[in-house]
Amino acid sequence: MGKGAATKAAILEEALAIASQTGFETLSIGQLADAVGMSKSGLYAHFRDKEDLQLQVLHRATELFGNTVVESVREMPPGAARLKALMEGWLRWTKLQEMPGGCIFMSAAHEYQHRPGPVRDALVASQERWISYLTYQVQQAIDVGELSPTVDAEQFAYDFYALALAYEHFSGLLGDHQAEDRARAALDRLLESIQPVN
Repeated sequence: MGKGAATKAAILEEALAIASQTGFETLSIGQLADAVGMSKSGLYAHFRDKEDLQLQVLHRATELFGNTVVESVREMPPGAARLKALMEGWLRWTKLQEMPGGCIFMSAAHEYQHRPGPVRDALVASQERWISYLTYQVQQAIDVGELSPTVDAEQFAYDFYALALAYEHFSGLLGDHQAEDRARAALDRLLESIQPVN
């Protein structure tokens, strides 16, 4: 990685940390310039405007999510253990030091749920890819006989996603120190309920 690329990567890491704590809409070129000790003009060499900054931060977050969650199960065979490992990856993701404020996708979802534009479009696309990936993993678990053939893969992906949202709410907002264990227990019960009948 060249010096320019390394500098930009460091800037994006700082921007990601800020956005995870205060949100995307409050993230600005001026705020970021102060945080990284650069001039605004120096940052404009990397980002066209505030929206470009937001989009690049979201892209970086998507890459980081892939590295933290998806890559962690790449070598595992399909099945229930892989689904559990994806949940573990998601739990790790919410506690990364790069995001001291928690999952950036969750905070962005609240900000952009009713705010049309390129940032919302990028956020929706990233979450749709993740849900499609989850659905595919569930279908693979069905195909290898670890889940009942009657399972609705899309419904399971919905339930899995809902568990992660609940974990975020109970852990972050409510400060429930048992939230992680509750998320694991909920997934175990969900998986147990859809085991194939022998």
